[in-house]
Amino acid sequence: MLRRWGIRIACSLVAIAAGLLICSAALSDFSVNAGGLLEATLLFWIVHIGVSFLALRVLIRQPSVAMAGLLALASTIVALVIVALIVPGLTVHGAGTFVVATIVIWVATVIGDVVARTMIRDRREARREG
Repeated sequence: MLRRWGIRIACSLVAIAAGLLICSAALSDFSVNAGGLLEATLLFWIVHIGVSFLALRVLIRQPSVAMAGLLALASTIVALVIVALIVPGLTVHGAGTFVVATIVIWVATVIGDVVARTMIRDRREARREG
């Protein structure tokens, strides 16, 4: 069980960092330096988990798949705004940049979640076979 959590956390952190790097490379009004990347990744992960937990557990009792996806997108933009306000090595200029960056980071985190689930499933299957 601990390994599953480790895989999920590692994939999530890598996905957030990748999303931030992609935004920095692709968006002219988005920049992050090396120190800011580490700080932003960790803070983004913490804020995103907190906002997601609050939204899924407190605000909505029985979320549908579509609602869960929308909440994940909303928690991504909330986390990005909070991180941009707190982390000095991360700068985002303009509402359009926030929207595009949110989508890029959200897609990166979805891919990270899929990779984590695949790795966990493959580990389970390997243990059953071996």
